[in-house]
Amino acid sequence: MEMIKRFLSKYLPAIPVGLVLGSMLFSHSCANTTTPPTGGPKDTIPPVIVKLFPPDGSTMVPCHKTQLSFTFDEFVVVKERQNIFLSPPQEKSPKYKIKGKSVVISFEHDLDSNKTYTLDITNAIADNNEGNMYPGYTLAFSTGPKLDSMMVTGSVYDCNTLMPVKGATVMLYKYQGDSTVVNDTLTVPSDSAIFFKRPDAAAKTDDWGFFCIRNIADTVYRMYAVYEESANNLYDPDNDKIAFLDSMIRPVTVVNDSLPEVIKYLMTDTLACLARKSEYELNLFKETPSKQMIVNSERLGERTAYVTFMAPYAEVDSIWIRDLPPEKLITQFNLERDSLEIWVNDPKEQPDTLFLNISYLKTDTLGMLSPFVEEIKLSKPRESLAAKSSRRDIKKEDTTTVFTITAAPETVEQYGFTIEFKYPLVESAFDSLEFRYLNPRQQESTGTYKVVQDSLNLRKYVVWPDEKLMPGYEYFLKVPHRKFMDINGFYNDSSEVKVTLPNDDNLSSMDLVLTNVKNKYIVDLLNEKRDQTIRSYIIDSDCTLRFPYITAGKYSIRITEDINRNGLVDTGNLLEKKQPEKVRFFKLEDGSNLIDIPEKTELEQSIDIEEMFR
Repeated sequence: MEMIKRFLSKYLPAIPVGLVLGSMLFSHSCANTTTPPTGGPKDTIPPVIVKLFPPDGSTMVPCHKTQLSFTFDEFVVVKERQNIFLSPPQEKSPKYKIKGKSVVISFEHDLDSNKTYTLDITNAIADNNEGNMYPGYTLAFSTGPKLDSMMVTGSVYDCNTLMPVKGATVMLYKYQGDSTVVNDTLTVPSDSAIFFKRPDAAAKTDDWGFFCIRNIADTVYRMYAVYEESANNLYDPDNDKIAFLDSMIRPVTVVNDSLPEVIKYLMTDTLACLARKSEYELNLFKETPSKQMIVNSERLGERTAYVTFMAPYAEVDSIWIRDLPPEKLITQFNLERDSLEIWVNDPKEQPDTLFLNISYLKTDTLGMLSPFVEEIKLSKPRESLAAKSSRRDIKKEDTTTVFTITAAPETVEQYGFTIEFKYPLVESAFDSLEFRYLNPRQQESTGTYKVVQDSLNLRKYVVWPDEKLMPGYEYFLKVPHRKFMDINGFYNDSSEVKVTLPNDDNLSSMDLVLTNVKNKYIVDLLNEKRDQTIRSYIIDSDCTLRFPYITAGKYSIRITEDINRNGLVDTGNLLEKKQPEKVRFFKLEDGSNLIDIPEKTELEQSIDIEEMFR
């Protein structure tokens, strides 16, 4: 029995329908290379389809109360309902029921007449006993006399990591001129249809970010990819991620079940999955909100508060607090100008409620930016309203200037010593800082330094030693007592930090020689998983970047083209047809994105930036 099932699973897709079980088995189900044993070792073989209704490629399928049936060689269960996917999709997902060894699919609404559909069950069904997942099958049928026969393929990647995105919905919209009729009462620009109308064809991406949209008409399409929160097959810019192609496409490939792009492989079959041809590449990004308004505000303490805006780059004309002299107000935007910090530079007790007024450009009901003055009530936090009942209730930060000194051994040469105060300063004496160091013989010396205030954070200062830091030396930076006073009228306590450059003989270093740099770029050294930035530089000319003190392991080099030269990785905008800023990962000659750095090694790697972004 086991040998028979193995034979059927492997060779049956090539045998004519009438000769086998009176039903069709399909070549793009050939990932089922074996069948489960009847006893002995644990069953690790996925189930096999032995019957379909209607047969694949059927035409004139009824539109009303349509049912599709997949019969397997063993009892099965639906493990992932969301992976039962109809294209073109309806408002609600397909329904299913288990009937013996069959999975019967039905729909909430009637199908459209004279239209080609595909029903995909990839990674949706498993055998009932061991939970072995059925790799997948796509059933094509038509409610009219003709079955569309074209196909397109592609891959979807995250725009920042360039890692494949699983579970994105790739959508095709037929181009019908500059406007699209959504319903009898609504006509929208064709490039806005994705907000209001479900696609004319769609498919989900697999573990490799790959998709194949098959059995589509030979016509011109717009292509999008959406990573949805609500799974309604419409684009919601507030919650979803989006990708789009700059130009329209027309399919050039006819569906053939022997094509690798159509075959349903196990996702663990790396060689087969990577061998599939990807015609189009889409980079998924999260749009910045287009509507501008104040979305949040909070008073954090007696003299500090913040306000956040929905969209970046808020255009603020003026800010004031009722009954407070203008010179007593300190404000600071972040780099994206969507978050505003506010401080009252007055040590006396402040009212329980501050009335903050902001004059800015707000999006009106017509979607236009218009001048608007918004008054915000900022109430003291409850803990501030509660009186200190005894000496034990008073904390150190209630009577002193709060600050931190940080310096990491691996990055102190690049980033310096950082001093960050909790509140803005009104008195400072940076010339009183004490910088000293001990050499390996424990001989102490005093060093000189310079202090630079951070351009984006008025509470942050960077201390740069004048002399080159040396391995094996111990460096100390001390902030003396009562040299700084903040807006609360409090002085600081003394504090000291010690840092020693790594002196581990097992550590390695890498020099990155960058040539043909003709724009501004952000260069990041990432860990193997690309979820942690080890070092980061911003460059705008040819240079050599040094990455010292690297532990043995695998790393990626990510380079982002900073087109608007703002030092940020900017996202895209669908309606403005603006793609996210280009990201590239350095590739070795073998095509790998990972640089394997062994112990005790000094590497030098050259990168031609112009060629990389060509």
